[in-house]
Amino acid sequence: MSRLLVKPQRDAGGGINHHITPQSAGWTYVGFDVHTVADGQTVSGDSGARELCVVFVTGRGNVTVNGAALGTLGERLSVFEGNPWSVYIPPRSTWAVSGAGPLEIAVCSAPAQGGLPVRIIPPSEVGQETRGKATNTRHVRNILPDTGKAESVLVVEVVTPGGNWSSYPPHKHDTDDFPRETLLEETYYHRLAKPGFALQRVYTDDGSLDETLAPADGDVVLVPKGYHPVGAPHGFDLWYLNVMAGPVRAWKFTMAPSHAFLGW
Repeated sequence: MSRLLVKPQRDAGGGINHHITPQSAGWTYVGFDVHTVADGQTVSGDSGARELCVVFVTGRGNVTVNGAALGTLGERLSVFEGNPWSVYIPPRSTWAVSGAGPLEIAVCSAPAQGGLPVRIIPPSEVGQETRGKATNTRHVRNILPDTGKAESVLVVEVVTPGGNWSSYPPHKHDTDDFPRETLLEETYYHRLAKPGFALQRVYTDDGSLDETLAPADGDVVLVPKGYHPVGAPHGFDLWYLNVMAGPVRAWKFTMAPSHAFLGW
């Protein structure tokens, strides 16, 4: 199996769990965890030298950061239902989330110095936009875009209707050449509305990387470099959560020359 395709660890109830670190991914910036949390169960951690964006993928949970209770967050039962709740947690913080019913959270992380406060990102602050046209239409939810308050991490989720393409036309962000292009590592956490698969190609102009993957529900695709378009087969709506980070916190990309005529 490709090193770019990361299968989840599933618990006895079928819950999804991931633990992806810069070391396991073979890169420098992005970390990504997924926790399935049962009713009354608690997951906790210490952010160390990293900032976190904890996304409530589905379900509700009670959140505590540095000993302060932030209340019960989360509301959607499906990733296709609407905007999520999230929490920004700065470096050198302790955190805990307890399930108020079945819960799934994603912990998105990147290196940071500190200085920004803990804050809740409610659904009302998640920017929405529709990109593309015809079979290139997808719906974007900007949780923590490059205009949001963070030091390194960028977080966005995308819903791609079945039969459509996403992250398309092919584009890349693997060159540290701001403002033309920024170097951003990226993870794709894929969820499907029904059992099936998506398609994702990760490739470079020089051919040093060229892999076509078929992620199933719950899989993560690592994008260390290159172009990375995604296809959702007809009848299979696709949702994915993206985490990006690099030396400059800005999303500047270059389209594949062969596809640039299509426009973004």
